[in-house]
Amino acid sequence: MACGEVLLHLKPLDIDSKRNIVIIRQSKGKKDRIVPLSNKILALLREYYALYTPKKWLFEGHEAQSQYDERSLSNVLKQALDKAKITKPVSLHWLRHSYATHLLEAGTDLRYIQEILGHSSSRTTEIYTHVSTKNIQNIKSPYDELRVLCVHNAFNHFGNISKGT
Repeated sequence: MACGEVLLHLKPLDIDSKRNIVIIRQSKGKKDRIVPLSNKILALLREYYALYTPKKWLFEGHEAQSQYDERSLSNVLKQALDKAKITKPVSLHWLRHSYATHLLEAGTDLRYIQEILGHSSSRTTEIYTHVSTKNIQNIKSPYDELRVLCVHNAFNHFGNISKGT
C-alpha cells in the first residue's frame, strides 16, 4: 500500500486519542500496526472532525462517505510546497522517509522505527542509518573523555621508552 493510500484508508475509529496512536489496518504485509499520534496533529484532527464530521473515511471526498482521491492528496501536497516556496521534488513517500529520518535523528531506536514503518526486515529500515549523518556528528568520542593528564603521562611514558629508559 502506497504512503498516500495508507492515509486515505484511515477511518475515524483508527484514531485512538486516549492512547495517542493511529491504527493502520492491513498495510504492509497485510498486518495492522500502530504509529504515534502527535498532540499537535491530534488537535488539528479534532478541528477537522468538528468541521467535516467524516462518517466512513477520516478523509472523505466530495460525495458522502466516498474516499478522498489520491491525486487530490498529491495536489494538496503540491499546493503546500508552492506556498512554502519549496522547489525540491517531494512526494508523499518522501515525507514518510523524512519522518523516519527525523525519528532516527531524535534518538528513536531503529527497532521502533522498523515497527512504525511496518518493515518486516530490519535491513529495510537500516537504509535510514545511511541517510542520517547528524547522528554520526553527535557521537562523542571516548577520547574526548580522557583526562589531559593521562594523555600527557602516556606521551611521557612513550618518550621514555623510545629513549631507552
